[in-house]
Amino acid sequence: MTDLTLSIAGQPPAAANRAASARADAVIPWSLANWRGLYAHVPFCRHKCHYCDFYSFVDREDRGAAYTDRLLAECAALRPRVRRPLETIFVGGGTPTMLPPADLERALLAIAGLAQLGPSGEFSVEANPETVTDEIAAILVRCGVNRISIGCQSFQPSLLVALERHHDPASVARAVGILRRAGITNINLDLIFAVPTSRLEQWQDDLNRALELEPQHISCYGLVYEPNTPLATRLARGEVQRIDEVTEGRMYEHTRAMLAERGYEHYEISNWARPGRRCQHNLLYWRNADWLALGPSASGHAGGVRWKNVPRLADWLNSSPWSMVQDVEALEAEPSAGEQFMLGLRLIDGLDTPDLERLLAMPGGARRRAVIDRLCRGGLLQSDAAGLRIMPSQLMVADSLISELL
Repeated sequence: MTDLTLSIAGQPPAAANRAASARADAVIPWSLANWRGLYAHVPFCRHKCHYCDFYSFVDREDRGAAYTDRLLAECAALRPRVRRPLETIFVGGGTPTMLPPADLERALLAIAGLAQLGPSGEFSVEANPETVTDEIAAILVRCGVNRISIGCQSFQPSLLVALERHHDPASVARAVGILRRAGITNINLDLIFAVPTSRLEQWQDDLNRALELEPQHISCYGLVYEPNTPLATRLARGEVQRIDEVTEGRMYEHTRAMLAERGYEHYEISNWARPGRRCQHNLLYWRNADWLALGPSASGHAGGVRWKNVPRLADWLNSSPWSMVQDVEALEAEPSAGEQFMLGLRLIDGLDTPDLERLLAMPGGARRRAVIDRLCRGGLLQSDAAGLRIMPSQLMVADSLISELL
C-alpha cells in the first residue's frame, strides 16, 4: 500500500556525502544552479500533531522576532548570488501564520524581495484555519501572497481528535471566506483519509464538505505512520489500529471518481486541481528543478546537489547569515536517474518520451528498461508514444512500483 505522499527530505541514499555539516555558501553549486523556486520553513505551531514528522514545535520562548531577524539576514546574504525573478515561493511549516503579524509581514516582504516573482508567479503560504483573521489576510495580500494552503485534514470532530488537530471544523469555511474577501481566491485544502476508526461514509462527507467550499486545489493524503512520531509509537503499542487496505483503497478510488466528476484534474498521486490551478511549486519538486531553502530544516536543490538546513532553531539562529547545512547529497548518475523516476512517476502524466529516453541512457538504464518492460507486460505501467506512466488502477501501489526503478 502506497503512503501517497512525497517526502522531499527522504531521498535515495547519496553516492557522495560531501559534508556532514558545512555552511550553505560553501556547499551550494552556485555556478550550476538554475533557480526557479524558493521554500521557506517556519517551524512554529500552536500544537504538535502526533502524526507530523516535519520540524515544528510549540515555541515557549516567543522567538518569532528573532526568527524573522535571522530570516532577513539569510535573504540579504542570498540576494547577490541569486539570478531572479523566480517562478514560485512556498512558505510552509509548522504554521507560518502563527508568527506575530508584524513579524509575518517582515518575513514575507523579505522573501518576496529576494524572489522578485513575475506577474504570473505563484506565492503560497500554509495556514491552519484558526490562525486566519482579517488582519492576517490583509498582510498576506500586501506582501503579494496569491495562494493559501489550509490544513483542514477532516471535518469530523472525532477524527480531528484522533489526529490531535485542535480546530473547530467550522473554522475552515470561516478562513476561506476571510481570504476570499481579502482577494486571495487560489485556495488549497489538505485532507487526510484512512484515519484510525474512520469509515468510508465519513470520508465521503469530508470530501462533500470540502467541495462545498469550492477550492481551486485539493490534496488528499493517506495517513502515514512516520517513524519516531507519537502516532507510530501508539501503533506499536497497539493503542491504535490501521484502517484495512481494502477500506483505504475504497476511500482513494472514491476520491478519484468524485473529484473527476466535479471537474478537478488528477495531476499527481495525492493532488487534484481546477484547470490551470496545479501547484506550480510542487511541480518543481516533481520535475527535479532547482529551488532555494530558507529557515531551519528547509531542504534545497541545485545542480544535482541536495542539502538540508540544520533542523534546530537555536543552531540556525546562531549561524547567521549563512545557514549551517547537513545531509548534503551529490548523487552520481545512476541514483540520480532513479530519483528522477521516483519523482516523475508520481505525476499522473508520468515521464514524457524525451525525459524517459534521457534517463534510460544513463547508467543503470538497461536494468531499468527490463523492469519497465516487465511492469508494462503486467499491466502496472503504461508506455506509449507520449511516455511512461503508472496505470490508474495501480496508483495505490505506486511506491512499490517506483521502488523497483530506484
